[in-house]
Amino acid sequence: MDRGILEREPELELLASAARQAADGAGSVALVFGEAGIGKSSLVGALPERLSGQARVLVGQCDDLTTRRPLGPFRDLVGSVGAELARAVTDGADRHRVYESLHAELAVTPHPAVLVVEDVHWADEASLDALRFLVRRMDRLPALLVLTYRDDELHSGHPLRHLLGQVSRAPRVHRLPLARLSLGAVTELSAAGRLDPEQVYQVTSGNPFFVTEVLAAGGTGGVPPTVVDAVLARLRGLPPATVDALEQLAVVPSAVERRLVDALVADGMAVLAEAEQRGLLTVTPERIAFRHELIRRAVADSVPAARRIELDRHVLAALVARPGADAARIVHHAARAGDLDAIARHGPDAARDAADAGAHREAAAQLGLVLRQRHRYGPAELADLLERHAVESYTVADTAAAVTAEREAVALRRSLGDILALGSDLRWLSRIHWWAGDADQAQAAAREAVTVLEHAGDDRLLALAVSNIAQLRMLSDRYPEAVEHAERAIVLARKADDSAILSHALNNLGTARWRGGDPEGRKQLEESLEVALGAGEVEHACRAYANLIWTLLDNLQYADADRFLPPALDLADRAEHLGFLTYLHVELALRRLAAADWEDAERHAEFGIHDFPPARCPALTVLARVRVRSGRPGAGELLAEARDIAVRTRELQRTGPVAAAQAEAAWLRGDTDAVVAAAAPVHAQARHLPGIPYGAELGYWLTKAGHPVPAHDSDHPYALQARGHWREAAAVWKAAGCPYEHAAAFAESPHPADKLEALAELDALGAEPLAGLVRAELRRLGVRHIPRGPLAATRGNPGRLTERQLQVVRLLAQGLTNAEIAERLVVSVRTVDNHVRAVLGKLDAPTRRHVAGRATELGLLPERET
Repeated sequence: MDRGILEREPELELLASAARQAADGAGSVALVFGEAGIGKSSLVGALPERLSGQARVLVGQCDDLTTRRPLGPFRDLVGSVGAELARAVTDGADRHRVYESLHAELAVTPHPAVLVVEDVHWADEASLDALRFLVRRMDRLPALLVLTYRDDELHSGHPLRHLLGQVSRAPRVHRLPLARLSLGAVTELSAAGRLDPEQVYQVTSGNPFFVTEVLAAGGTGGVPPTVVDAVLARLRGLPPATVDALEQLAVVPSAVERRLVDALVADGMAVLAEAEQRGLLTVTPERIAFRHELIRRAVADSVPAARRIELDRHVLAALVARPGADAARIVHHAARAGDLDAIARHGPDAARDAADAGAHREAAAQLGLVLRQRHRYGPAELADLLERHAVESYTVADTAAAVTAEREAVALRRSLGDILALGSDLRWLSRIHWWAGDADQAQAAAREAVTVLEHAGDDRLLALAVSNIAQLRMLSDRYPEAVEHAERAIVLARKADDSAILSHALNNLGTARWRGGDPEGRKQLEESLEVALGAGEVEHACRAYANLIWTLLDNLQYADADRFLPPALDLADRAEHLGFLTYLHVELALRRLAAADWEDAERHAEFGIHDFPPARCPALTVLARVRVRSGRPGAGELLAEARDIAVRTRELQRTGPVAAAQAEAAWLRGDTDAVVAAAAPVHAQARHLPGIPYGAELGYWLTKAGHPVPAHDSDHPYALQARGHWREAAAVWKAAGCPYEHAAAFAESPHPADKLEALAELDALGAEPLAGLVRAELRRLGVRHIPRGPLAATRGNPGRLTERQLQVVRLLAQGLTNAEIAERLVVSVRTVDNHVRAVLGKLDAPTRRHVAGRATELGLLPERET
């Protein structure tokens, strides 16, 4: 076997087998990952020979550019794929055309395609979008998709995480983590030389690239301590012209296409021959690449800064001279060369290309770079750039940058006297201020936008400004005013024949009517969604989804919410609308909180804890309620911050849940005065709004605290509990799929048997605070045999089970079947099956009948009091 793929036979055979299975229609995705230099490229590079022409192997590379090249790895396929795909990726603006062309290319038979995308940890957003599209369809294609990446560079917020999460749900996935070489492998590799294998192993830790570079450097006792030293040792002795050429190519963070090589290397390809022979380069008729990215970096980092700037200038000149060169590459080298004129000239185009391809992070970054040279633009052009930067920053949830840029844009529009542009930017400023959690500033900008546009003669802009007023009135629970403005906006939008604004206005009208107590409003909200999807208006569709789901959750219509959540998340994810993606994850956290799946609720709430007030406030509230209900510390601090955000928004959808969570926490710790202090002010506002549930819940907590409130005559389960109808409330909670609330309602029964049943449910959920109160009531009632509480939380959970797995263990011990557990926990039977398998493995229990005994030994189950 080739030295470069030593100890990789199982992985190579798995890839080859997957490619052969793809020929039979069983397409799949393979993940090849490990640290830099571990041999990912060597592994996939050996695949064509193993397949012996039985498959087409297509290879695209993601580059470490300062701002990524939109669709970079797919542009690399040009020349190896059909004309339609080549045209689609070269143009890049029509993402759906790219997706369909990729799909068609991989569907070609009889030979399966193996599409390798290397270094996807550097992928641009547009490429990640395309990969997400493919991943969902690979099982139906005669193709294998191979993704290589460095797993040690993926922080929690890395864009690749979303793609990997989607891959994990694909029907056929192969995971190939590449390990470092063993001492035996290093010894075998060292056999032809005179180096001490153990010394080589100690210096390199078995990293294949480090090993091969150290061996190639021919070091003896003074083995180079780093790869940089090894690479530079291999450069010594090369002709000066070859070293110059290598240094020139090393500043290009990608494979260098032949035309660019010819422009950069004065002496032609022949000068690179010796570098190729030493294993530094891979040369094909189309392009030249360093054999490993670490070699390129080592060479580039060894060049003095002054020379590196000059080398980047050479690349910049060559790219600018080529018609159709990627603007992103031009700007990258312009930035590194310090050519501010080139940044100012090409940056706006690079940003537009990125935005058109759906790469909004890159677009925002390019515009941020451009705006450092704002003095190079006239006022009108600068105002346009600031507006674009604000919109892109808003899209990726960078609210601080969005507010700053849009304020500057508005100031410039005022000075220019451009009424229409000023009105448009004021509307954007209003939206962005709301996004930043500043209700007062949002309202002020909204009012001025309508004043400016009222007689400006543009029905479209006026419609959007009026609809924006309707939106803010709806969000602040002024529903009749919201309906009035929305209806006017709908008339204007239809007159202007603008589907986007029509969707926006229908959204505000439907949400205001529905949350104001008229269930017919839901139809208009769903119409808003249909209009937005039909027109391809992603932002408006995302907002319609968000309002639909939030209201369904408030109304306990969880089955309907479950129907809308997956397509909503998928749309926001594919479009890289990070603000709405974050918000939808928080809505999913609220859904999982209702199902008492606290671990999953926390996981999704974590998406929203960044500096983005509309998501941060409810995310903090979810995290706090999990802590309150499970008895873990830290809820008070979370709720204090959530309240600060909520008060600033002046919206009941924020203040209501925070007040309810604070009241619940106070009740569980026995502080009735704090219950009243938290709930009473917000209840006074909420009880007059029949279409939203906060009045019922806050009234319930006030009633429990002995604070008289007017009766809430709705059939909401909290209203039923406040009136003493605990059994009817429990039935509603159970039908809705809320096990914690069901148990809490049942615990209000005066009968010990009911309380014991509620206690068993609370223990299964790990709801220690409320379970403790129920135990105290049972003791007051004279009940002698009361189960002790679970001890796992205080003993560090020796079984290493998750919260959900602990719940499953407790229900297994009660003798429930998987179907019964699924019903109790409001999850699918398949989910319970997976949890049971995990529990059996972690507890080392051969069958489910052994779980109770093993869990009791570990202190995971309650004991009976005597």
